[in-house]
Amino acid sequence: MIKNIFLIFVTTLILAYLSFAVYYSNLYMERTSMCKDIRVNIADAAERQYLNEKDILYSISKAGLSPVGKDLSFVSMAALENIITENRLIKQADCYKAVNRTVQINVYQRKPVLRIFSAKESYYIDSDGEKMSIPENFSAYVPVANGFIEEEYAQKQLYEFAMFLQVDKFWNSQIKQIYIAQNGDIELTPVVGNHIIILGKIDNYKEKLNKLRLFYDKGLSKVGWNRYSVINLKYKNQVVCTM
Repeated sequence: MIKNIFLIFVTTLILAYLSFAVYYSNLYMERTSMCKDIRVNIADAAERQYLNEKDILYSISKAGLSPVGKDLSFVSMAALENIITENRLIKQADCYKAVNRTVQINVYQRKPVLRIFSAKESYYIDSDGEKMSIPENFSAYVPVANGFIEEEYAQKQLYEFAMFLQVDKFWNSQIKQIYIAQNGDIELTPVVGNHIIILGKIDNYKEKLNKLRLFYDKGLSKVGWNRYSVINLKYKNQVVCTM
């Protein structure tokens, strides 16, 4: 009889202790706002995806900044954003404390507008004119520029030219390659036609291409797109063609 009472007492004591431990643990979690999860959203993944959630989580973990299991009061969202955007494929990262003690991360990737092949390296120029590394498993359908290209020239003059091509529907679909000669002249390779377009210096490129567009409409449409091998736009108010 006494033995049974003792067992009941011990069992009750153990259950009471476990209940108290669970309650205290939950209370501690609530009071300290301890992070229990981290969620990553690649906001523009439908358009292009150089990275995935695992890549983002790995970079955070490698830097020792994983918030999971830490008091959110002491987790710096700015530090998380800085370590994520160290990756040259990422344009922006927004981190914030969400419901249920989670950290939400929204990642925005860079958008390439031009592929550069210089004597030193290969890279993209993005829509902000910034140098962008080449993703391992992604190839963007953008114009290619090669030849004698300095990085500053690529990020300024060629970037401006690439943005013009992207906005203009006709030239965006017509120009596939840009070659910069040693003297600074630009040669364009079109998608339609077997000719090379000599643009000359990049100055006044809009005026030159408008002149070429007019020649396309009134000249090549009649004689054929493959009649000439070279169309030279270097000279003011002239379109010089070589067969």
